[in-house]
Amino acid sequence: MNSILARINENLHTLSEAEKKMGIYVLENPKLIPNMTTKDLSRKAGTSESSVVRFCKSIGIESFKTFKLELAKELAKEDFNLTDFNFLQKKSETYDIFQQVSFVNKSAIEAITTSLERKEFEKAVDKILHADKLVFYGVGGSATAALDGFYKFTKLGYPSTAHQDFHFLLSSIPYLNKNDVVIAISMSGKTKDVLELSRFAQKEGATVIAITNLDKSPLYKEADIRLCTPVVEQDYRIGSIPSRMTQLTIIDALYLSVLNKKGENVLSRYHEARNEVIRLRR
Repeated sequence: MNSILARINENLHTLSEAEKKMGIYVLENPKLIPNMTTKDLSRKAGTSESSVVRFCKSIGIESFKTFKLELAKELAKEDFNLTDFNFLQKKSETYDIFQQVSFVNKSAIEAITTSLERKEFEKAVDKILHADKLVFYGVGGSATAALDGFYKFTKLGYPSTAHQDFHFLLSSIPYLNKNDVVIAISMSGKTKDVLELSRFAQKEGATVIAITNLDKSPLYKEADIRLCTPVVEQDYRIGSIPSRMTQLTIIDALYLSVLNKKGENVLSRYHEARNEVIRLRR
């Protein structure tokens, strides 16, 4: 199938005058589109909001939201080739690689706004805020985000678990209930251990919050709350570099949101722990 931008270019002559204006603006400014609303795009292109919807349907896409997600995915494949093995075919200066990594990670974080649903994020914060216990689980590169979540929410006073031993975690799931939350982290959403653990937790009544891609992800379909990460890497890659940055950013946002709602209730304990750290320094 042709890329979205190629499809627009090929079909410009078949579009209405308003849709053509839209198409030209998208072709000239593709990287701006994923962060726009229908109102933003219609204003910039000099058309109406209803023309945005008609434009999407004219190029074979049902909604503007889907159009933005697909375009963001397409742009990501162009920008994030640093993490596939084609990267090795071109020798670069060391500092140039540092700049590339900085750009890739920054772009990945910015792309989260195109994939993450505000209502789902707010539901996740509310559920965690009132949770009795938290379980974080991820495999491979996603294990980093799971461990980070464990550290952060333990500091907030939550009884939390993050363990790489799948069978150890399985043994703890029967002790969960409807007030407990499992944060399941998987870039593809297809990792068998993550899926099995999530299904078992749901069977016991716990809520599963998924941090995963929307694209063909079983975990996304099955989770109770879905925090969708953008597609920023190919499956066959050197390492989970930008993907890990998106996962860590969502964990940070959850942590700070819950901390903000708890407010003064945890501040004294933070100071108490900090003072003890200072006292024990050598």
